[in-house]
Amino acid sequence: MSGAGVRDRPLVVVGVPGNRRLELFRAAAAASGRPEPAVLPWRDLASGPVEVPAGALVRVDSPGGDVATERLLRGWDRDPDPYRAEGTGDHHAGLRTALDRLAVAVAAAPGAHLLQDVDDLVVMCDKRRCHARLESAGVPVPPAVGTPVRGYRDLRTAMEAHGWSRVFVKPAHGSSASGVIALATAPGGRIRAVTSARLTRDGRGGPALFNSLRLCTYTREEDVAAVVDALAPDGLHVERWLPKAGFAGKTIDLRVVVTAGRAHHVVVRSSSSPLTNLHLGNARGDLEALMDDVGPERWDAAMAVAEAAAGRFATLHAGVDLMASPGWRSFAVCEVNAFGDLIPGVLHEGRDTYAEQLHALDTGRYPVPSAQVGSAS
Repeated sequence: MSGAGVRDRPLVVVGVPGNRRLELFRAAAAASGRPEPAVLPWRDLASGPVEVPAGALVRVDSPGGDVATERLLRGWDRDPDPYRAEGTGDHHAGLRTALDRLAVAVAAAPGAHLLQDVDDLVVMCDKRRCHARLESAGVPVPPAVGTPVRGYRDLRTAMEAHGWSRVFVKPAHGSSASGVIALATAPGGRIRAVTSARLTRDGRGGPALFNSLRLCTYTREEDVAAVVDALAPDGLHVERWLPKAGFAGKTIDLRVVVTAGRAHHVVVRSSSSPLTNLHLGNARGDLEALMDDVGPERWDAAMAVAEAAAGRFATLHAGVDLMASPGWRSFAVCEVNAFGDLIPGVLHEGRDTYAEQLHALDTGRYPVPSAQVGSAS
């Protein structure tokens, strides 16, 4: 179904009222001549049953940025510290429950339809399951530890078994580089861990981790072990640290937003450190200069990998973190982000990522079922 029929259907966004993502999507809807999208606050969905209007197209946005929502998702009686790196396992369990609740509400509304499969959203928000799905489909990913890593001792045992001296240790359910560790070991017991997690002590003298916009470097094994052990109860995903391509004197990777199967919006993430996330103070690289340097054949090959990764999930859009080897001879997908479309200022044919999503619906590039009463959603 496409065209006017889609444009006339109500849009519902599950989001956090007032945040930038939601405002950009609402602006895109207004620019397209649509009615104002209705907002289903994440805190309502996290609290209990909800309703959606008949015929609605329902889009799920990130629940991040709202402490009350975070408390509800985690099932905690107290408000979580928004800067703490621990607790991502509880958050993921609550996210899964809330999305199941949303699926029930959409199924109960005649003709309503989810623009993202909720089960696939759950998988994308679990780095271990996401990696396994990509790998089983033949999408290139970094080699990963396939056995549970329950703490620092398990980590070092797994590294030794694989013959790896450098790895990325990632909380299985984290986002925005929260708790990610770039770990390098060397003969003689030397060790170096670069991470966004700042190690402190809680009121009882135990380790506590706080997300930091300034990267922390640890060279004492006891400190590295304390960070890993504090993150481990939430689940860990461990990948071999692969060398990345460089450009303009920096290490780079790409955030590629794939909408309805097509990669049109790309940001070059350029860094002097192993972590390239832009919110950590890293810069956007020059996309056009990079494309000219790489050449169309290699660039198209990179975009094909990003599209293949996103294509493993039934969702209107996905943000693929893609790295190229030096010389752009091979590629690997680091992550597929369920809510990775916030890259303001990047346009394709004059459309930002949110306008692109609406355009894909209008043109039928992302077909949706009919809104007839009694139709399946």
